[in-house]
Amino acid sequence: MAKIKNVAVQMDHVSTINIAGDSTFAMSLEAQNRGYRLFHYTPDRLSLRDGKVYAAVEPMELRDVKGDHYTLGAPERVDLSTMDVVLLRQDPPFDMSYITSTHLLERIHPRTLVVNDPAWVRNSPEKIFVTEFADLMPATLITRDPAEIRRFREEMGDMILKPLYGNGGAGVFHSTKDDRNLSSLLEMFGQMFREPFIAQQYLPDVRKGDKRILLVDGEPVGAINRVPAEHDARSNMHAGGRPEPTELTAREKEICTRIGPALRERGFLFVGIDVIGDYMTEINVTSPTGIREVRKFGGTDISALLWDAIESKR
Repeated sequence: MAKIKNVAVQMDHVSTINIAGDSTFAMSLEAQNRGYRLFHYTPDRLSLRDGKVYAAVEPMELRDVKGDHYTLGAPERVDLSTMDVVLLRQDPPFDMSYITSTHLLERIHPRTLVVNDPAWVRNSPEKIFVTEFADLMPATLITRDPAEIRRFREEMGDMILKPLYGNGGAGVFHSTKDDRNLSSLLEMFGQMFREPFIAQQYLPDVRKGDKRILLVDGEPVGAINRVPAEHDARSNMHAGGRPEPTELTAREKEICTRIGPALRERGFLFVGIDVIGDYMTEINVTSPTGIREVRKFGGTDISALLWDAIESKR
């Protein structure tokens, strides 16, 4: 097993993150505590030339201090294949820019271990991958055909409509059966997005919370419940959802057991799934969050478990 020395983190700029709830920060801080050297870069600094993948990286030191959480050194151009690990952690949107970065990182993986596997990240969009487990999901429609969406709402009564490749609760709408705004909403979506939309059966249990369950190498290691604000349909913490401690139910353990082999087959070392009531709604493989919230409520040190898993793959 090769010893890890250098870790590059492909992320949104470290200056923009909120360390209180940022999983990338937690993962990187644990790497630093283990003695690994950290290097920071944003996706726009990737380059491919003559078959080699380069990035303008900056040495990074982290501190768990709000307002003073990082120091970056002078940028240097490096061949990413000289790194031991690359954390693929920039937030969606999952657009052509995101997809292109997975193509580039695929050139260095697995000689340099990219977490998560970039080819499988590209081939497993979060709201499409989950449909491989249709019996574990609420009724779901993926289309941009207005007639199909109207037919779906007529059948479901209430539904959730959201962008297929969005994140953080942005653009999520709760449409009731007697809502007269659906035509306008579909027109707006049609102007904003070239891709299909996703319509999903509304689950009243969401008022009790939307549970984020974190898995390391296909095994559940912690969870938080995210309760939506009183006047909001969304439970995402980016959208004002309130985190609270929770335990896994028998049904949630069953879901994790079912999906675990598929996650391991795809090299997904760190995944977050969303569960409302008895139903899984998403499998998040790009940059799932929740590590710091789980720890805050006295749960598992998931960053440590993740790095144990990464070390076992080197």
